[in-house]
Amino acid sequence: MASYDIAVIGGDGTGPEVAAEGVKALKAAADKFGFDLKLSDYPLGGEHYKATGELVNDSTMRELAQFDATLLGAIGHPDIKPGILEKGILLHIRFTLDLYINLRPVKLYPGVPCPLKDVADGGIDFVVVRENTEGLYAGAGGFLKKGTPDEVAVQESINTRKGVERCIRYAFEYTKKRNKGNMLTLAGKTNVLTYAFDLWERAFNEVAPEYPGIKTDYNHVDAITMWFVKNPEYFDVIVTDNMFGDIITDLGAMIQGGMGVAAGGNINADPDGTAMFEPIGGSAPKYTGKGVINPLAAIGAASMLLDHLNESAAAAAIEDAMVKAINTDMKGLAAGKMGMSTSEVGDKVAQYIQS
Repeated sequence: MASYDIAVIGGDGTGPEVAAEGVKALKAAADKFGFDLKLSDYPLGGEHYKATGELVNDSTMRELAQFDATLLGAIGHPDIKPGILEKGILLHIRFTLDLYINLRPVKLYPGVPCPLKDVADGGIDFVVVRENTEGLYAGAGGFLKKGTPDEVAVQESINTRKGVERCIRYAFEYTKKRNKGNMLTLAGKTNVLTYAFDLWERAFNEVAPEYPGIKTDYNHVDAITMWFVKNPEYFDVIVTDNMFGDIITDLGAMIQGGMGVAAGGNINADPDGTAMFEPIGGSAPKYTGKGVINPLAAIGAASMLLDHLNESAAAAAIEDAMVKAINTDMKGLAAGKMGMSTSEVGDKVAQYIQS
């Protein structure tokens, strides 16, 4: 029997609530498909920081590196200045574990309301591969004469050949494995960001001949935002840098039905690498403890986690169960409008996984 070591970080706000439903789906899938899960909880987040002054210690980082994968709820606490937890926990984990791929499926499930007129089921089904450890998020820059009328703030985008190429190679491999439209689109801004995206474009064009079965395409990122709304069915897989990827995936979440169904992965695709999967929405502190938050994004993250571990049948069963719950049981997807509690949604999904 296959066995997987999984870390669980509930985090802040509604994070522990949705993570619990993701774990419920994982356990149901493990029982149905005959593999074992060893789950370990880590109390990282705002409350832990307030109590101990600690974000993530070195020992915890070493432990997280040894897990097959991590399931994360959410990070963000109303009592703590924005940026402290996000940089000290989320970005620290991404950078230290070299989770250099951010994988964001954008898929409109049957029965999910879409704000775009006349988009049929199946009309939105693409994936964004975002570079996750470089670019503007590398933290390079600083202030000069801070707090004075002559203040200067500099934030530099760091793009290495190694970092860009490994992201692009992952995207080509993912497009090949996905085998849907067999088209990979590079999103950039070559007409203005002439240094960074010259590197991206050259690497993209140099790797492409190794994948003769994959069609290639290029769009400026501003055009991408237009086409996501006008013709989302055009896209298959998109690869882009850290900042652009962050922006366009939030737009992607809105056209797939909202943050309540949007999940993502942070992946080190090297043979000995680990990965972390999460709902991409925030901690939603105003809903904490009310049992009204939609857990489907966290359950979708659990599906992605299993797919990453090559438990593809189990991953598909979770996704199918989500669709059935949406169409059979839920009245809506927004917090407080589901017609069910957070845990009841998780119970239904678990029931459908095992049926």
